[in-house]
Amino acid sequence: MLSTLIYLENDLDQYLMLHRTKKANDINHGKWIGIGGKFEYGESPMECLEREVLEESGQALSTTVFRGVVTFIYANQEPMYIFLYTGKLENNAVGETREGDLAWVDKDKIFDLTLWEGDRIFLKALIHTTATIDMKLVYDENGVLKKVEKR
Repeated sequence: MLSTLIYLENDLDQYLMLHRTKKANDINHGKWIGIGGKFEYGESPMECLEREVLEESGQALSTTVFRGVVTFIYANQEPMYIFLYTGKLENNAVGETREGDLAWVDKDKIFDLTLWEGDRIFLKALIHTTATIDMKLVYDENGVLKKVEKR
């Protein structure tokens, strides 16, 4: 399965975070994540990213930087390959989304949120370095991070 994920920044040193609270049977329910989603048939990573950002934020991307790939394995489900980006919107105004609540969060407060444990690892790299990320995160059926591989 292929997916995109972007951490949108503003000039106030914040990321736009999505608190996933609205969808039933959501593996991300209750967690804070960036913006993104699964590829639709025939989409390139950038086409998927642009569509997801427009759907979830209500506006188009201004800039993007490819940051790497995260392989997300949950229990015995099919692996998800996540194309990871940072970027900016045309402005900081965001609308409502069908998946949860959007909020601009100070980067130094991100780690106070309910996050996937693996997200904590790659978010540190996104915030503090410009390195390309190549990481595999393996979770058990209870959502407990069991293995991290970095390349």
